[in-house]
Amino acid sequence: MDRNRMWKLLGVAGAAGVVATGVLVTRDERTRRAYSPDEVRDRLRDRASAAREAVEDPGGGR
Repeated sequence: MDRNRMWKLLGVAGAAGVVATGVLVTRDERTRRAYSPDEVRDRLRDRASAAREAVEDPGGGR
């Protein structure tokens, strides 16, 4: 394989990676915006209480 072809393939692979990352970010953003403010608040409170429990009981109840 000649050197120029290798660089072209590397460039195409890099561009595909950038596009794939953009798709994932967009999908995540759509999922995040699908929650109402009350649902977001409830989820954050649940996560905060789970984090507090993990700090208070680092052994996981063993």
